[in-house]
Amino acid sequence: MPRSAASRARIGIQGLDQVLHGGLPRDHLYLIDGDPGTGKTTLALQFLLEGIAVGERGLYVTLSETAEELRATAASHGWKLDGIEIFELAAADEPNSETYTLFHPAEIELSRTVETVLAVVERVAPVRVVFDSLSEMRLMARDALRFRRQILALKQFFAGRGCTVLLLDDRSAPDGDRHLHSIAHGVISLEHLAMEYGAERRRLQVAKLRGLQFRGGYHDFRIRTGGLDVFPRILTEGRSQQRLGEELRSGSAELDDLIGGGLPSGTSTLITGAAGTGKSVLATQYARTAVAGGERVRYYLFDERVPTFLHRAEKLDMHVGDAVRDGRLTLRQIEPTAMSPGEFADEIRSAVEEDGVRLVILDSINGYMQAMPSERLLPVQVHELLSYMADHGVSTIMTLVQHGIFGAPVDEAAEVSYLADTVVLLRYFEHTGAVRQAISVVKKRAGHHERAIRECRVEPGGFRVGAPLADFQGVLAGVPTYTGAPGPLMATPVPGVEAPNDSPGPGFPPRPRRPRSG
Repeated sequence: MPRSAASRARIGIQGLDQVLHGGLPRDHLYLIDGDPGTGKTTLALQFLLEGIAVGERGLYVTLSETAEELRATAASHGWKLDGIEIFELAAADEPNSETYTLFHPAEIELSRTVETVLAVVERVAPVRVVFDSLSEMRLMARDALRFRRQILALKQFFAGRGCTVLLLDDRSAPDGDRHLHSIAHGVISLEHLAMEYGAERRRLQVAKLRGLQFRGGYHDFRIRTGGLDVFPRILTEGRSQQRLGEELRSGSAELDDLIGGGLPSGTSTLITGAAGTGKSVLATQYARTAVAGGERVRYYLFDERVPTFLHRAEKLDMHVGDAVRDGRLTLRQIEPTAMSPGEFADEIRSAVEEDGVRLVILDSINGYMQAMPSERLLPVQVHELLSYMADHGVSTIMTLVQHGIFGAPVDEAAEVSYLADTVVLLRYFEHTGAVRQAISVVKKRAGHHERAIRECRVEPGGFRVGAPLADFQGVLAGVPTYTGAPGPLMATPVPGVEAPNDSPGPGFPPRPRRPRSG
């Protein structure tokens, strides 16, 4: 007896079932559309194997591949097709023949082919059926009208038999031919994207599903040993679980004063500046403070390797080894050319929902940009990630490298400062023949912050922030003009050389002078 159309047939691919909100409505005919090599056969086999797992008989009608080729494909994924009936059309048509010509499928009359297939369906009484592929039937039909009528007849045949049917098509139809799309109850399109450099990308889209909601847009997927892994596009729910009143501290009183107390939970912070200004060190300092407070942190490295990160942290006495070993701090080195944006977003979703991560650090956005199939999509991807994490009360820290030593404007594709709730700017400036660094907060949506520009420096123990540079003009331009009395800067002792100004700035303890050599 036909089941209710409200029930779903799970495909057996977790991400795709999520996109479909539980699976495909039963007792309908669906089109799986894609070029050769996009994963249609693998998807179809997972669909039938999921049916076997829940006690539903499956039938695979192969019009182009042999049964041996199909079993070899399944074996490459570690599957056995026990319980799935495989009907090989060529073998059924000439049972005593041991050789097949290249033109064999095209020589079979379409009506005879369909009658043979339907007789097998009557005999097996399957619940799930796969036709692979329709390009062979299209060749037999010879014209679009006859082909459409035959597909309509198939749809009518299966309508009263309680079968959920997948039709695989390799887009052999002329451009603009959408006959199958109009007939099918739903359409899933698979695409293979050849990148200019790095690994190829695959994505899918549910182009149609009559009468039911699904997660629209493109969703990245990967073919691995074991089948398809689909990474649903992250959607925001419009509800915030932000823990109001809680703030993430840096461990530096001066820096917290500059930012206005701390970074509110569930907000995003962008740390931007030229290379070498201390962006990664500052992000590490926040991570270290968070894990010390019992939070779980996920740190994504795009620009450096994990051993380099750990070595730098140890040299700066920012010991994070214990937090890494006990799982409070997880370091993930991302190879941009090997991971799609959708897969990376799914990695973050898993960290938040399954591992309870409360702080996510992206170091850097420049490296993340390299993972994008198109640079113009970067702000959209970042916006979705930030919105998702804000909804879940997760804080985000991003670093962005500006071009040039003195921080020339960033590429338009990497300009994401308007998305961040807080923007911290690090700059170099020159004074009395020495290169120094300055820090300022140029934006904070969640509260007040100092408008001052302070000197800063990376030193053992972390990121050190000095007093406001009230007696300077032009610091952000890189070549300041000093208008005040001597002694406003942080002392910078150099072995064997007395610093230009050895007087500590306000708020810093005096540093001992080094004896001159000779």
